[in-house]
Amino acid sequence: MIALSQVNTFPRDEFIRIIGPVFEHSPWIAAAAWSKRPFASVEQLHTALCKTVQTAGEDKQLALIRAHPDLVGKLALAGQLTKASTGEQTSAGLTQLSPQEVELFQTNNAAYKAKFGFPFVICARLNKKEAILNGFNVRLQNSREQEIQAALTEIFKIAELRLRDLTQP
Repeated sequence: MIALSQVNTFPRDEFIRIIGPVFEHSPWIAAAAWSKRPFASVEQLHTALCKTVQTAGEDKQLALIRAHPDLVGKLALAGQLTKASTGEQTSAGLTQLSPQEVELFQTNNAAYKAKFGFPFVICARLNKKEAILNGFNVRLQNSREQEIQAALTEIFKIAELRLRDLTQP
């Protein structure tokens, strides 16, 4: 773990290298938040990162959502997720599914992507497979705008947990 006081002293490139992975394949968020240092708390750092996303505009928000892998998708099945995503899917029980459950996830992923144009994002560390499957059913009823906001809310939860794993006050 890295002390927040140390994070506050990082040069820009180091800050991006360390904090960037908190948001899946989206180092631009850390790059934009770097100039807002120093951060008084991990919560303040998380808030600055989230505000960067909230004010980035829909194109960048959609790019962030699309940077997330499908749950139980091709990358997961091929063992090609980031270390963080692998751990998160494992904690939700998504790496020990029956073939029928894998097929159910893939069917839901396809229906969700067909409707919204981006992957279903949920904070897997705060859910188990049954809740995630239920989440597909509930969220498929949403409008695209509601789902963009729902996905961003889940991404912010993921980022907070990853940030807490990485830093200490």
